[in-house]
Amino acid sequence: MRRCINGRNARRFLSSSCASARGWWDHVRPVPKDPIVSVNEAFLADPFPHKINLGIGNYRGDDGKPFTPQCVRDAETKIQRCKLEESNSSAVRSKFVQECVRLAYGNDSYVAREGLFAGVPTLSGTGACRLFAEFQRHFYPESQMYLPDPTWSNHHNIWRQAEIPVKTFHYYHPDTRGLDFAALLNDVKNAPDCSFFLLHPCAHNPTGVDPNEEQWREISYQFKVKNHFPFFDMAYQGFSSGDLDKDAIALRIFLEDGHLIGCAQSFAKNMGLSEHKVGCLSVLCQSIKQVAALKSQLQLMSHAMYSSIPFHGISLVTMILSNPDIEALWRKEINVMAKRIQTMRTTLRHSLEKLDSSFNWEHITAQVGMFCFSGLTLDQVKQLEKLFHIYMTPDGRISMAGVTTGNVDYLANAIHQVTRIDEEVLRSCYI
Repeated sequence: MRRCINGRNARRFLSSSCASARGWWDHVRPVPKDPIVSVNEAFLADPFPHKINLGIGNYRGDDGKPFTPQCVRDAETKIQRCKLEESNSSAVRSKFVQECVRLAYGNDSYVAREGLFAGVPTLSGTGACRLFAEFQRHFYPESQMYLPDPTWSNHHNIWRQAEIPVKTFHYYHPDTRGLDFAALLNDVKNAPDCSFFLLHPCAHNPTGVDPNEEQWREISYQFKVKNHFPFFDMAYQGFSSGDLDKDAIALRIFLEDGHLIGCAQSFAKNMGLSEHKVGCLSVLCQSIKQVAALKSQLQLMSHAMYSSIPFHGISLVTMILSNPDIEALWRKEINVMAKRIQTMRTTLRHSLEKLDSSFNWEHITAQVGMFCFSGLTLDQVKQLEKLFHIYMTPDGRISMAGVTTGNVDYLANAIHQVTRIDEEVLRSCYI
């Protein structure tokens, strides 16, 4: 006859036989740290007083400190006076998406005028990309995403996490340190019809290499021939030329050619709102019926992923974009920020050339936007960190926002020193 175990004894028996719950997470392995995070951690741990952080992705002033544009301060004041409240949330969010579309495609664009877009606020540009990847997986489960080589490293993570296979297309030419346009077009032509492509409309991250207007027109034409879908990740609008409209020329060319377009926008960089995580995803449609369908699907997916994004950041961006005076101020300020970066590019190049380097540094000023793909090797990057306390990502990407009038000569000399070693080796081959 089996002995009966009462509830208390049963719990005691289970507790003693399973001293601890084991096995649930034994198979989970850590992943490598993001290179930018690793660079920042190494920089913060370095006690050297004149260290330089060239891994940062946010704008800095010439004093090297984070910069909050005056337009943001003015919008903050205006919001407090207007007493915007969460009760207005739905109307403000709708207005926010409308203003984002207007900024991307222009004041007079038919998509903005006729409302032929489905859009939702997102957790910055990353959230916009991730939401579109989810949308792509749901409605085109057999599709792939073509990413430029190279691209922002997180793009690969985003589409992989959405279980969308990733392929790459040629973009950067390491020998010229410019655009590999012929190879890019060849990849576009050879991709299966109706493929998804991610494009950087301006200030390409990490290379700083953008197609010119004529090249964008040719790319758009080839997309039309192949019926590819263009998805633009616009994280740095304004930083390429200093003009918000010029930096959106790629989207407007594709719109003019009749493409349906997906667009991720972020205001973390060009408004200095990194901590507010304000972004937008918009997808162009052919009819109001399509708009209703896509918007409902995007809202459903976003609600499952993050519900909604903080109201304050949305209200700031909406105020800036919808108030003519504040928007005009923002346009002036983004031009000043872009000009500072352009000036640092010119100064760095000239400083290197004055040191009689045999290397060609023209690409520093030929590239645009926040980043410079320096062409430095991994070994040279490590030497800069070890010998000169200068930190950048392993691929040699320089965040030009970290270059200032106070450190540019030191940076140029350090780069000259680590590249001169290669010059001497090269000369020895011919002696």
